[in-house]
Amino acid sequence: MSYLKFDKEQLVNLEYALSREFLRTNRAGSFSSTTIIGCNTRKYHGLIITAQPGVDKGLHVLLSSLDETIIQHDAEFNLGIHMFRNEVFSPKGHKYIADLDADPIPHITYRVGEVKLKKERFFSTSHNRFLTRYTLLEAEEPITLRLRAFLAFRNRHHVMKANQYVDARYFPIENGIRVRLYEGYDYLNMQCSKKMEYIHCPDWFYDFEYAKDRERGFEYREDLFVPGYFDIPLKKGETIVFSASLEEVKPNSLKRLFNSEIKKRTPRDSYRNCLLNSAEQFLAKEHGMMWVLAGYPWLGSWARDTFIALPGLTLARDNPKMFVEVVDAMVSEMEGPFFKNEGTGSESTMPTLDASLWFFYALRWYVEVTGDGAMIWERYHLVMRNILSQFRRGVISGAHMLDSGLLRIEEGNKPLTWMDAVVDGKPNTPRYGQVVELNALWYDAISLSLMLAREASDKLFVEEWEAIAQKIPSAFLETFWNEDYGFLADYVDGDYYDWSVRPNQIVAAASPFGLLPEEIRMSVVNRVQKELLTPRGLRTLSPKDQRYQSTYKGVQHARDLAFHQGTAWPWLLGFFAEAYFSLYGSGGIHTLKEIYRNFEDEMQEHGMGSISQLYSGDPPYEAGGTISHATSVGALLLIDFLVKKNK
Repeated sequence: MSYLKFDKEQLVNLEYALSREFLRTNRAGSFSSTTIIGCNTRKYHGLIITAQPGVDKGLHVLLSSLDETIIQHDAEFNLGIHMFRNEVFSPKGHKYIADLDADPIPHITYRVGEVKLKKERFFSTSHNRFLTRYTLLEAEEPITLRLRAFLAFRNRHHVMKANQYVDARYFPIENGIRVRLYEGYDYLNMQCSKKMEYIHCPDWFYDFEYAKDRERGFEYREDLFVPGYFDIPLKKGETIVFSASLEEVKPNSLKRLFNSEIKKRTPRDSYRNCLLNSAEQFLAKEHGMMWVLAGYPWLGSWARDTFIALPGLTLARDNPKMFVEVVDAMVSEMEGPFFKNEGTGSESTMPTLDASLWFFYALRWYVEVTGDGAMIWERYHLVMRNILSQFRRGVISGAHMLDSGLLRIEEGNKPLTWMDAVVDGKPNTPRYGQVVELNALWYDAISLSLMLAREASDKLFVEEWEAIAQKIPSAFLETFWNEDYGFLADYVDGDYYDWSVRPNQIVAAASPFGLLPEEIRMSVVNRVQKELLTPRGLRTLSPKDQRYQSTYKGVQHARDLAFHQGTAWPWLLGFFAEAYFSLYGSGGIHTLKEIYRNFEDEMQEHGMGSISQLYSGDPPYEAGGTISHATSVGALLLIDFLVKKNK
């Protein structure tokens, strides 16, 4: 049974169909994404979105969409659908859709009178190639299938406008053509397994509108270029494959390529398999190195997100080798003690201070799952030592260790924790001084390193750090704990204590190295469960707080204001699950199962077969942010791993 199946009633309902999006990646940073009926609602939608190093560092939308038209007896039935200026939908081809099933790949059946056409499409797992297979299932007479490619050739964060600089030429290749709209771009090769006629009639189509970008207050209207169209004769029972690719292919190999690609797919016939399939799509290899892409369709590789997501994306899928590949890639790109926020497809290079601490969190999971601490210490001990030493000596700009052993972050103009939204040039959730989750991660980093150093008989390291580790728990309690309140301060800056009820304290409660006594861990977990736990994640702020934002919607400014002021984030559930299980053991398994199962209905919502970045804090918990996020999927796979490991 497919978890991703839709009927005609659902598909002709535009409100329903346009709120559900497909995503496919090629495991090299490129991807394809659109709504389930093929109507683009974002500038980030397109059938081929890939890096163009000859232009810039970003990803670019080359092929925006591919429209089909059935022609029979001189009558034309266009199967495409687009939204134009003033929310005018044309040509409304979705009315011909009979059904859609996404397992193992998306396939749509169209019914036009006596004609029944099946369309199957996917993005290749190993090439920048989008393949579509058409099968004429029923027809009283042969038809002509007309294909029209809408081209963008622009950075995914921008929109295209009609201009005089476009290169309208085409070059014939075997069973097709190749085009390139601007110098510096790769050529787009469009070919068919069957000979077809190409009619060159270059033209601009104007005023496509992207509703999702309009909602966010971004550029939302663009023009697309169509070089011409292809006419392909089809008779009943005949199958053809159309390829749009950065590489020219042998047309007689297209059917074989299509079939071989299908065999590589993880069947999305269960909730878990959907998550496994989604997890695979965040892992991308470039220049021989493996990276984790934080979220689709607009994020690149972010160090913090990489280390938070990595245990779930790899270890929970029994793939420690891939874990090491990713960590090796991240380490190879370090700048001093910092991990860079760049990898394949990323446009950002800003380092994050706390990613160095999340690095230890990921290593801790590797040791726990594999038991191979010796390998971790042998492979990464120099990096681990350097990070700890830099924090201790205050060499890391913006952070240093106090005499108490705790870390302090100095106030500045940039946010230095995961709550990093900036509004009007200032951090919207300023957190400076001694920050609760950073100090928990700091203690865990030292404790993990000491454990591995002892096993490796590294006496010098133990002598250097043991005394510091021993004094941190008492300093931590003295700094963050208030018995009357029953929870941990979010941060302490001099005489100021921030008693906002936030989820960051759950990181301390989940520490496996004895940072908090059991009764305090229980008090923290109870408070978090009571005020922050939702079916979609932990709220970033208690609803009792007057600053609480119950929804995440509107223009980007409004969304940034709500980003960490009430939104629920799924990745935090991984820490809640750890903390909860540490308290209740097998008696807590039922709760963990419930947390995991709460997301099953998300498989047919928003990003098909995946989990969004965040959700509104109040019912109905509307999805926001990226439609498929690495930390969200990683957390759920980690929770499932905990449940199965401790049955």
